[in-house]
Amino acid sequence: MPTSLENLCGPGKPLKAEAADANEIAGLLRTGEARLKDAQNTSLALESRFDLAYNAAHALCLAALRRKSYRAANRYIVFQVLPHTLGLGPEVWRVLDKCHNTRNLGEYEGLLDVDERLVADLISATEAVLSAIQQ
Repeated sequence: MPTSLENLCGPGKPLKAEAADANEIAGLLRTGEARLKDAQNTSLALESRFDLAYNAAHALCLAALRRKSYRAANRYIVFQVLPHTLGLGPEVWRVLDKCHNTRNLGEYEGLLDVDERLVADLISATEAVLSAIQQ
């Protein structure tokens, strides 16, 4: 019986099977950890902290997916599959989903509306991803 990740592979689907690459994964982990650390620097603009934390979360979630030997066809899928890559629940991926949508509004429509609470929640969710990867 195919796994949940295998079910997402194939023509027109969001994942493709691809052997894990230790160097790629190490690079994603390194950049994710560095960006997460920088996102916690309260002397930076709130928007910058949001960007850093979002990109840290994406890098770490992508690393988790790549460790399972899959490649994503789009950015969003790495958050959607967190229950299957790291066993994380809705308390994490819902925050990342909201932040993905916020990021897209900022990137594509110039409407980046972030506040301290959202950035704090994003940093907490990203820390949960990092913790799960390290276990």
